[in-house]
Amino acid sequence: MNSKTLRKVSLFALVYFSMSFLFAGGTITGTVKYEGKVPPMKALKMATDPICDGKHKDAPARMEWLVVGDNGELKNAFVWIKEGADNYPAPEEHAVLDQNGCIYSPHVLGVQVGQVVDILNTDGTLHNVHAMPKLNSEFNIAMPKFKKKKEVTFTKQETMFPIKCDVHPWMKCYVAVVNHPFFDVTGEDGNFKISGLPAGKYTLEVWHEKLGTKSVSVTVADGATETVDFTLTRPEKKK
Repeated sequence: MNSKTLRKVSLFALVYFSMSFLFAGGTITGTVKYEGKVPPMKALKMATDPICDGKHKDAPARMEWLVVGDNGELKNAFVWIKEGADNYPAPEEHAVLDQNGCIYSPHVLGVQVGQVVDILNTDGTLHNVHAMPKLNSEFNIAMPKFKKKKEVTFTKQETMFPIKCDVHPWMKCYVAVVNHPFFDVTGEDGNFKISGLPAGKYTLEVWHEKLGTKSVSVTVADGATETVDFTLTRPEKKK
């Protein structure tokens, strides 16, 4: 084997093992559903700010504290590896929290410790971003209509805490700060997917702002996919 051929073989081997490492790991996938009576999500009253109100002429914006599909699919549930995962460095990619139509989007956001979060103001009106964590530093940032972006980071793992707008009292969202990238937020289909997990045993937890938390133990094998479905119900009222 000549040197040129040897270099090609070596390069192929390097690429192969690099790609194998990149795509190694297991996956947890599943669906979060709600069981129970679904109350209607009331329309948000935005008349105090004509700019906010004007962005919802075709259809009023509605509350998001329990968004459920036709078959019980639950939106805005945060699913994450609560125990068993190592710490990972923050990604270079920024997370985004937008203020659009005087609503926080997304309603539930997961970020890594140290990851930059771009808080946007696309509304052209005054917002006041008030984060209320218990472990991370609280902040209260005014964002006038000319201030389009503010970058923030969180230094400690903490799930979950609210962010609200003191100017528009209906505006509220929730943020989870995690030491690793193994989390997801369910969409309208109620589905979640967590990929790239090293083989091992984990505690998987689902959180919802009104329905509380539920945890299960999951064992993941390298290259395998485990399916875990959650069903959440409204907690009984304390007597």
